[in-house]
Amino acid sequence: MEWPKHVYAGWLFPSLSANQSIGIPNFPDQQPVWEILSESNPFSVKQQIATLEPSKLALIDLDELTESSTFDESKGPVLIESGAIIEPSTHFIGPCFVASQAIIRHGAYVRENSWICSDALVGHCSEIKHSVLLPGAKAPHFNYVGDSILGRDVNLGAGVKLSNLRNDGNEVYLTINGSRVPSGLRKFGAILGEGCQLGCNAVTNPGTVLGNGSIVWPNVTVTGVHDNSSMHR
Repeated sequence: MEWPKHVYAGWLFPSLSANQSIGIPNFPDQQPVWEILSESNPFSVKQQIATLEPSKLALIDLDELTESSTFDESKGPVLIESGAIIEPSTHFIGPCFVASQAIIRHGAYVRENSWICSDALVGHCSEIKHSVLLPGAKAPHFNYVGDSILGRDVNLGAGVKLSNLRNDGNEVYLTINGSRVPSGLRKFGAILGEGCQLGCNAVTNPGTVLGNGSIVWPNVTVTGVHDNSSMHR
């Protein structure tokens, strides 16, 4: 299939090419960006976390945080770089990676295969699962982010939910120009391009893609693949 340009990482995350570093995952060039969520893909976020070398990272000693935070490393390591801010009563399930200067606030829940980049924010009572928060992305209050990618400077209003599973549990389809297209994924939340702003209590249905600078008004449910600067109200 010939995909529209706004499903590729270079279009959705244009600042990455100039600022790539070990603290940011690699995205496939010739495949739709959600392929990073496919566990069988060599570019998958799960595979990339597995290839991180702790000896090359300046990591926090988790024992220094155990009085206020808890960690489950039964399935993989919890890797938190020095300089990250970890507030009390947070819980982490490995494998996951939190870069320097990221902020994880009180009551946050960071689950397996999550990659939290520098300057990203996971806030109070927000849950992140198998997702990437690129630099400056914010899920600050009572958010659910499942199997999703948040671009630079995305902000989720309080109570925003990025739904990642159909009610019938079947494969997620994308709506592109009025046609339903299979994603190849059973769990797939949302891809939010740089600078997207979602109002309080908005919901994205599984398989939603919003181009850069898109805006979703409060209490609105969004479906489909949309170009830059789309407005949903």
